[in-house]
Amino acid sequence: MKKTVIALFIGGALAAPAAWAQNSTATLEQRMLLLEQRLQAAETRAQNAEKEIRQLKQAGPAPQAAPAVAVVSATPAAETQNNRAAPSLKLSGFGDLKFYGDVEFNMDAESRKGALIGDRDNDNEKWDINGRILLGFDGYRTLDNGHFAGFTAQPLADMTGSMNLDDAAFFFGRENDWKIKIGRFEAFDMFPLNQDTFIQHSGDTANDLYDDGHGYIYMMKEARGRSDSGGNFLVSKQLDNWYFEVNTLVENGSSLFVDGNYHGRKLTNDKNVVYVRPVISWTQDALSLSAAMESNLVNNAYGYYNQQGSWVEQSKRNGYGAVLTWNGLKNDPDNGVVLNLNTAYLDASGEKDFSAGVNALWKRFELGYIYAHNKIEQFDQRALAECDDGCWITDTGTYDIHTLHASYQIPNIMDMQNFNIYLGTYWSWLNEKGGDEGSQDRYGARVRFKYFF
Repeated sequence: MKKTVIALFIGGALAAPAAWAQNSTATLEQRMLLLEQRLQAAETRAQNAEKEIRQLKQAGPAPQAAPAVAVVSATPAAETQNNRAAPSLKLSGFGDLKFYGDVEFNMDAESRKGALIGDRDNDNEKWDINGRILLGFDGYRTLDNGHFAGFTAQPLADMTGSMNLDDAAFFFGRENDWKIKIGRFEAFDMFPLNQDTFIQHSGDTANDLYDDGHGYIYMMKEARGRSDSGGNFLVSKQLDNWYFEVNTLVENGSSLFVDGNYHGRKLTNDKNVVYVRPVISWTQDALSLSAAMESNLVNNAYGYYNQQGSWVEQSKRNGYGAVLTWNGLKNDPDNGVVLNLNTAYLDASGEKDFSAGVNALWKRFELGYIYAHNKIEQFDQRALAECDDGCWITDTGTYDIHTLHASYQIPNIMDMQNFNIYLGTYWSWLNEKGGDEGSQDRYGARVRFKYFF
């Protein structure tokens, strides 16, 4: 038994080195094979890299990505590094957002003689610096099917230290087809004045158009919009060369008149007016023709009580206008001529007004003339005690207003395309037909600094 155990032990000891030698040889062969496979893979990757480099050299430099929004912080860089993430500006992702600005400051010199507008300091010259800075925020989103929606907001900071608002509107529709617009804005311009720099007369703003006792130049603006007492709802349609628009303005109708006075009487506002202003326009190359009307649809919106205590309506106002425009700048930006021929007629309670104007722009020089004919059919002279010598229209009758205006643009100040200076001047005078007194005139000049950003 002992001999058997000893024999087995000796046999195992002799067999173990042979088995180890066989296993070691197999492991070494596997390692060599694995190393060879890795060398082949590395060689393949090197060949692919060389191929990609040759392709990049042939294709040229890669296009740069669109610049991202840069956020500049006044915080020191060392403190910013303590933030968990770098400062960023994030948008909602619903379309594009644009921020822009419009700087406009004026230096004016003008007379007060005759006071064709409602300035009561008669016979005093006026020296003035005025202006404002507009900040614009526009949002716009369009889809592949042409549908779009957007908004605009334009706060104004003026030199009086107050904040105002130019436009604030929401719109939507289909591109080159139809659009709906709601808010505060101006509709189609039916009395364009070309390079409008300095034109002073009664009837030159959206609200407080009519200053009692002074001349009125009717320009189809009463229902155009941008009112301080109401809002607009506009529907428009583009059909080939034709453009159709219907603007509806709901507002306090007596806001049209300065201090609520009309023909020597204080108006009482009973309800808001609803103006409807349809426009049709046709354009072919540089030529365009437009026609429109505006009318208040609400009866007895405002008026006054006579001596018998009876109500007298004054809210009837129907206007009509037409414009012919030639815009030669479309085909010739350097030497093209822009020409406007404007006309408008107003049939109102106790008054009939007609206006016509022509203006032309060529090589940054603009010249224009406006004629207005006012026929006053009602006037209460008892209110004259409240009106000083600045009032020129003091009775029924026919009055004519003539206005000449001119301007010139000095472009690219300091080689900046967004910085221009405008020189403007006007001369306006009023005559009473059949009156004994001479004409009342007013004139002025302006230097305007215009900067866009």
